[in-house]
Amino acid sequence: MSANRILIFGAGVIGSMYAIKLIEAGFDVSLFAHSNRFKSLRENGLQYMEKGTVRSIQVNVIDTLENDDVYDFIFVTVRYDRSESALLALKDNQSKNIVTMTSNSIGFSSWLDIVGDRLLPAFPGFGGQIKDGVLHPRFLPKIIAATAFGEINGVVTERIEKLANLFKTAKLPYVIKKDMQAYLITHSVSDIAMLSFLHSENKIIDKKTARTRKTARKITVTLKTYLRAIQKAGVSIDPPMLKMVLKFPNLLLDLFFMTWLRTKMVKDMMLPDYANNANNEIMQLSNDLMKLLSQNDIKSEIHVQ
Repeated sequence: MSANRILIFGAGVIGSMYAIKLIEAGFDVSLFAHSNRFKSLRENGLQYMEKGTVRSIQVNVIDTLENDDVYDFIFVTVRYDRSESALLALKDNQSKNIVTMTSNSIGFSSWLDIVGDRLLPAFPGFGGQIKDGVLHPRFLPKIIAATAFGEINGVVTERIEKLANLFKTAKLPYVIKKDMQAYLITHSVSDIAMLSFLHSENKIIDKKTARTRKTARKITVTLKTYLRAIQKAGVSIDPPMLKMVLKFPNLLLDLFFMTWLRTKMVKDMMLPDYANNANNEIMQLSNDLMKLLSQNDIKSEIHVQ
Protein backbone atom coordinates (compact mmCIF):
# COMPACT_ATOMS: atom_id res chain seq x y z
CA MET A 1 0.00 0.00 0.00
CA SER A 2 1.61 3.27 -1.01
CA ALA A 3 1.66 5.99 1.62
CA ASN A 4 -0.65 8.35 -0.15
CA ARG A 5 -3.85 8.72 1.87
CA ILE A 6 -3.32 11.47 4.41
CA LEU A 7 -5.57 13.13 6.96
CA ILE A 8 -4.53 16.47 8.40
CA PHE A 9 -6.31 16.91 11.72
CA GLY A 10 -6.43 20.67 12.32
CA ALA A 11 -6.77 23.39 9.69
CA GLY A 12 -4.75 26.18 11.30
CA VAL A 13 -1.50 27.58 9.88
CA ILE A 14 0.52 24.37 10.10
CA GLY A 15 -2.23 22.02 8.90
CA SER A 16 -3.05 24.33 5.99
CA MET A 17 0.61 24.60 4.92
CA TYR A 18 1.08 20.82 4.85
CA ALA A 19 -2.24 20.39 3.03
CA ILE A 20 -1.14 22.77 0.24
CA LYS A 21 2.26 21.13 -0.19
CA LEU A 22 0.92 17.56 -0.13
CA ILE A 23 -2.02 18.28 -2.46
CA GLU A 24 0.39 19.95 -4.91
CA ALA A 25 2.54 16.79 -4.77
CA GLY A 26 -0.46 14.71 -5.82
CA PHE A 27 -1.33 13.00 -2.53
CA ASP A 28 -4.89 12.15 -1.52
CA VAL A 29 -5.33 14.65 1.32
CA SER A 30 -8.31 15.28 3.61
CA LEU A 31 -8.37 18.18 6.05
CA PHE A 32 -10.32 17.97 9.31
CA ALA A 33 -11.73 21.34 10.37
CA HIS A 34 -14.35 22.74 12.74
CA SER A 35 -17.21 25.25 12.47
CA ASN A 36 -16.30 28.49 10.66
CA ARG A 37 -13.03 27.19 9.26
CA PHE A 38 -14.82 24.09 7.88
CA LYS A 39 -17.47 26.32 6.25
CA SER A 40 -14.92 28.69 4.73
CA LEU A 41 -12.78 25.82 3.36
CA ARG A 42 -15.82 24.20 1.81
CA GLU A 43 -17.02 27.40 0.19
CA ASN A 44 -13.73 29.03 -0.85
CA GLY A 45 -11.18 26.22 -0.92
CA LEU A 46 -7.91 26.65 0.96
CA GLN A 47 -6.97 30.29 0.40
CA TYR A 48 -3.38 31.43 0.74
CA MET A 49 -1.25 34.43 -0.12
CA GLU A 50 1.49 33.95 -2.70
CA LYS A 51 3.59 36.85 -4.01
CA GLY A 52 0.90 39.34 -3.05
CA THR A 53 -1.98 37.42 -4.67
CA VAL A 54 -4.65 35.40 -2.89
CA ARG A 55 -4.73 31.92 -4.41
CA SER A 56 -7.06 29.04 -3.69
CA ILE A 57 -6.59 25.27 -3.81
CA GLN A 58 -9.42 22.74 -3.61
CA VAL A 59 -9.23 20.46 -0.59
CA ASN A 60 -11.42 17.62 0.66
CA VAL A 61 -12.57 18.95 4.02
CA ILE A 62 -14.36 16.90 6.71
CA ASP A 63 -15.73 17.70 10.16
CA THR A 64 -16.47 14.16 11.37
CA LEU A 65 -14.25 11.10 11.26
CA GLU A 66 -15.48 7.51 11.18
CA ASN A 67 -13.42 4.89 13.02
CA ASP A 68 -13.09 2.76 9.89
CA ASP A 69 -11.99 5.70 7.73
CA VAL A 70 -8.34 4.60 7.53
CA TYR A 71 -5.37 6.73 6.44
CA ASP A 72 -1.70 5.91 5.88
CA PHE A 73 -0.75 8.88 8.06
CA ILE A 74 -2.78 11.22 10.23
CA PHE A 75 -0.96 14.52 10.91
CA VAL A 76 -2.22 16.13 14.11
CA THR A 77 -1.54 19.84 13.65
CA VAL A 78 -2.95 21.49 16.77
CA ARG A 79 -1.43 23.52 19.59
CA TYR A 80 0.03 21.70 22.60
CA ASP A 81 -2.85 22.67 24.89
CA ARG A 82 -5.29 21.02 22.45
CA SER A 83 -3.22 17.95 21.60
CA GLU A 84 -4.80 15.62 24.16
CA SER A 85 -8.36 16.32 23.06
CA ALA A 86 -7.34 15.87 19.39
CA LEU A 87 -5.74 12.50 20.17
CA LEU A 88 -8.81 11.44 22.16
CA ALA A 89 -10.91 12.16 19.05
CA LEU A 90 -8.60 9.79 17.10
CA LYS A 91 -8.37 7.12 19.79
CA ASP A 92 -10.73 4.64 18.13
CA ASN A 93 -9.81 5.40 14.53
CA GLN A 94 -8.03 2.43 13.00
CA SER A 95 -5.24 4.33 11.20
CA LYS A 96 -1.85 3.00 12.29
CA ASN A 97 0.36 6.11 12.14
CA ILE A 98 -0.49 9.26 14.08
CA VAL A 99 2.09 12.00 13.55
CA THR A 100 1.91 14.76 16.20
CA MET A 101 2.97 17.97 14.45
CA THR A 102 3.00 20.05 17.62
CA SER A 103 5.64 22.80 17.85
CA ASN A 104 6.05 22.13 21.55
CA SER A 105 5.80 19.21 23.89
CA ILE A 106 7.21 18.13 27.24
CA GLY A 107 7.19 14.37 26.90
CA PHE A 108 4.69 11.93 25.49
CA SER A 109 3.40 9.77 28.33
CA SER A 110 -0.20 11.08 28.23
CA TRP A 111 -0.24 10.85 24.41
CA LEU A 112 1.01 7.26 24.52
CA ASP A 113 -1.73 6.43 27.02
CA ILE A 114 -4.27 7.54 24.39
CA VAL A 115 -2.93 6.25 21.05
CA GLY A 116 -0.17 3.82 22.08
CA ASP A 117 2.58 2.90 19.63
CA ARG A 118 0.76 4.54 16.73
CA LEU A 119 2.32 7.78 17.99
CA LEU A 120 5.06 9.29 15.85
CA PRO A 121 6.31 12.62 17.26
CA ALA A 122 7.24 15.37 14.80
CA PHE A 123 8.03 19.07 14.75
CA PRO A 124 6.51 21.29 12.02
CA GLY A 125 8.64 23.30 9.64
CA PHE A 126 6.33 26.26 9.02
CA GLY A 127 5.15 29.53 10.47
CA GLY A 128 2.66 32.21 9.51
CA GLN A 129 -0.84 33.35 10.34
CA ILE A 130 -4.39 33.17 9.03
CA LYS A 131 -6.06 36.54 8.49
CA ASP A 132 -9.71 36.70 7.38
CA GLY A 133 -9.59 33.07 6.32
CA VAL A 134 -6.47 33.58 4.16
CA LEU A 135 -3.21 31.84 5.07
CA HIS A 136 -0.15 34.11 5.09
CA PRO A 137 2.79 31.68 5.16
CA ARG A 138 6.11 32.67 6.69
CA PHE A 139 8.86 30.68 5.04
CA LEU A 140 11.83 30.20 7.27
CA PRO A 141 15.40 29.42 6.20
CA LYS A 142 15.77 25.71 5.26
CA ILE A 143 18.00 25.02 8.25
CA ILE A 144 15.10 25.97 10.57
CA ALA A 145 12.24 24.99 8.30
CA ALA A 146 12.92 21.26 8.07
CA THR A 147 10.18 19.12 9.57
CA ALA A 148 11.76 16.93 12.26
CA PHE A 149 10.41 13.49 13.09
CA GLY A 150 11.52 10.21 14.61
CA GLU A 151 10.41 7.19 16.59
CA ILE A 152 10.38 7.69 20.36
CA ASN A 153 13.10 5.00 20.71
CA GLY A 154 15.19 6.58 17.91
CA VAL A 155 15.06 3.54 15.59
CA VAL A 156 14.65 4.25 11.87
CA THR A 157 11.66 2.02 11.18
CA GLU A 158 9.85 1.23 7.95
CA ARG A 159 7.19 3.85 8.70
CA ILE A 160 9.86 6.51 9.26
CA GLU A 161 11.28 5.67 5.82
CA LYS A 162 7.76 5.88 4.32
CA LEU A 163 7.24 9.27 5.93
CA ALA A 164 10.65 10.43 4.65
CA ASN A 165 9.66 9.35 1.12
CA LEU A 166 6.43 11.26 1.40
CA PHE A 167 8.39 14.42 2.31
CA LYS A 168 10.87 13.83 -0.51
CA THR A 169 8.03 13.53 -3.03
CA ALA A 170 6.48 16.76 -1.75
CA LYS A 171 9.93 18.46 -1.84
CA LEU A 172 9.60 19.31 1.83
CA PRO A 173 12.86 19.54 3.81
CA TYR A 174 12.95 17.06 6.72
CA VAL A 175 15.32 15.66 9.30
CA ILE A 176 15.07 12.30 11.13
CA LYS A 177 15.85 12.71 14.83
CA LYS A 178 17.25 10.09 17.21
CA ASP A 179 15.83 11.86 20.29
CA MET A 180 12.59 13.68 19.47
CA GLN A 181 11.85 14.18 23.14
CA ALA A 182 15.04 16.19 23.74
CA TYR A 183 14.42 18.19 20.56
CA LEU A 184 10.84 19.06 21.54
CA ILE A 185 11.69 19.87 25.16
CA THR A 186 14.55 22.18 24.10
CA HIS A 187 12.25 23.96 21.67
CA SER A 188 9.49 24.26 24.27
CA VAL A 189 11.89 25.80 26.76
CA SER A 190 13.03 28.44 24.27
CA ASP A 191 9.39 29.18 23.40
CA ILE A 192 8.42 29.51 27.07
CA ALA A 193 11.28 31.97 27.57
CA MET A 194 10.71 33.96 24.39
CA LEU A 195 6.93 34.20 24.70
CA SER A 196 6.73 34.80 28.42
CA PHE A 197 7.10 38.53 27.69
CA LEU A 198 3.68 38.71 25.97
CA HIS A 199 1.73 39.01 29.19
CA SER A 200 2.58 41.04 32.23
CA GLU A 201 0.23 41.25 35.22
CA ASN A 202 -2.27 39.16 33.22
CA LYS A 203 -2.53 41.81 30.49
CA ILE A 204 -1.10 41.71 27.00
CA ILE A 205 2.07 43.77 27.10
CA ASP A 206 2.11 47.11 25.26
CA LYS A 207 4.53 47.80 22.39
CA LYS A 208 6.61 50.29 24.35
CA THR A 209 7.21 47.92 27.29
CA ALA A 210 7.93 45.03 24.92
CA ARG A 211 10.85 46.93 23.44
CA THR A 212 12.65 47.71 26.69
CA ARG A 213 15.98 46.34 27.85
CA LYS A 214 14.18 45.01 30.92
CA THR A 215 11.94 42.76 28.76
CA ALA A 216 14.98 41.52 26.79
CA ARG A 217 16.82 40.74 30.04
CA LYS A 218 13.81 38.79 31.34
CA ILE A 219 13.94 36.57 28.22
CA THR A 220 17.74 36.12 28.51
CA VAL A 221 17.60 35.07 32.17
CA THR A 222 14.55 32.80 31.71
CA LEU A 223 16.11 31.07 28.70
CA LYS A 224 19.44 30.39 30.43
CA THR A 225 17.76 29.20 33.64
CA TYR A 226 15.52 26.73 31.81
CA LEU A 227 18.27 25.41 29.53
CA ARG A 228 20.43 24.69 32.58
CA ALA A 229 17.48 23.07 34.35
CA ILE A 230 16.69 20.64 31.50
CA GLN A 231 20.39 19.82 31.18
CA LYS A 232 20.40 18.92 34.88
CA ALA A 233 17.33 16.75 34.25
CA GLY A 234 19.38 14.78 31.72
CA VAL A 235 17.80 16.24 28.56
CA SER A 236 20.38 16.85 25.85
CA ILE A 237 20.04 20.33 24.33
CA ASP A 238 19.08 20.00 20.67
CA PRO A 239 19.62 21.93 18.42
CA PRO A 240 23.16 22.19 19.91
CA MET A 241 23.27 25.85 18.82
CA LEU A 242 21.25 26.57 21.97
CA LYS A 243 24.09 25.18 24.10
CA MET A 244 26.07 28.18 22.90
CA VAL A 245 23.46 30.45 24.46
CA LEU A 246 24.66 29.33 27.90
CA LYS A 247 28.15 30.61 27.03
CA PHE A 248 27.05 33.99 25.62
CA PRO A 249 27.26 36.98 27.97
CA ASN A 250 23.84 38.31 29.03
CA LEU A 251 24.61 41.68 27.46
CA LEU A 252 24.97 40.12 24.00
CA LEU A 253 21.74 38.12 24.36
CA ASP A 254 19.92 41.24 25.60
CA LEU A 255 20.93 43.05 22.41
CA PHE A 256 19.79 40.14 20.29
CA PHE A 257 16.39 39.98 22.01
CA MET A 258 15.97 43.77 21.91
CA THR A 259 16.38 43.57 18.12
CA TRP A 260 14.03 40.58 17.91
CA LEU A 261 11.38 42.37 19.98
CA ARG A 262 11.25 45.09 17.31
CA THR A 263 10.47 42.73 14.41
CA LYS A 264 7.16 42.53 12.55
CA MET A 265 6.88 38.92 13.70
CA VAL A 266 6.75 40.06 17.33
CA LYS A 267 4.31 42.85 16.46
CA ASP A 268 1.98 40.17 15.02
CA MET A 269 2.42 38.08 18.16
CA MET A 270 1.10 40.95 20.26
CA LEU A 271 -2.29 40.89 18.53
CA PRO A 272 -4.85 39.82 21.18
CA ASP A 273 -5.85 36.54 19.50
CA TYR A 274 -2.30 35.30 19.09
CA ALA A 275 -1.20 36.54 22.52
CA ASN A 276 -4.09 34.85 24.35
CA ASN A 277 -3.70 31.54 22.49
CA ALA A 278 0.06 31.60 23.04
CA ASN A 279 -0.52 32.32 26.71
CA ASN A 280 -2.75 29.22 27.12
CA GLU A 281 -0.10 27.08 25.46
CA ILE A 282 2.78 28.60 27.46
CA MET A 283 0.87 28.12 30.75
CA GLN A 284 0.37 24.42 30.03
CA LEU A 285 3.95 23.95 28.82
CA SER A 286 5.31 25.69 31.94
CA ASN A 287 3.20 23.51 34.23
CA ASP A 288 4.31 20.35 32.44
CA LEU A 289 7.93 21.50 32.50
CA MET A 290 7.71 22.13 36.26
CA LYS A 291 6.36 18.56 36.68
CA LEU A 292 9.25 17.17 34.62
CA LEU A 293 11.82 19.10 36.66
CA SER A 294 10.28 18.17 40.00
CA GLN A 295 10.30 14.49 39.00
CA ASN A 296 14.04 14.95 38.60
CA ASP A 297 14.28 16.89 41.89
CA ILE A 298 15.27 20.06 40.07
CA LYS A 299 13.79 23.24 41.38
CA SER A 300 13.83 26.04 38.87
CA GLU A 301 14.16 29.54 40.29
CA ILE A 302 11.89 31.04 37.65
CA HIS A 303 8.15 30.79 37.51
CA VAL A 304 6.80 32.17 34.28
CA GLN A 305 4.19 34.89 34.66
